[in-house]
Amino acid sequence: MSKLRFAVLVLAIGCSGSAVAQVAEQRGACKADYDKYCAGTLPGGGRVVACLNKQHHQLSDTCKKVLASRKAQ
Repeated sequence: MSKLRFAVLVLAIGCSGSAVAQVAEQRGACKADYDKYCAGTLPGGGRVVACLNKQHHQLSDTCKKVLASRKAQ
């Protein structure tokens, strides 16, 4: 394997690990709110985020911050 391919592979794995960690952190921040307000909502296609946004005024501060950071991206 060439050095360039190896470097690209290492970079891709490193980035995907941090992205997975970020998603897990976001889910943890909104889990209680999801369970309370959106438990019947099937994941995928942005449905969970849309449901949480509809309940925005009732969400925990932590979850509100996570949703706000998603909008900024």
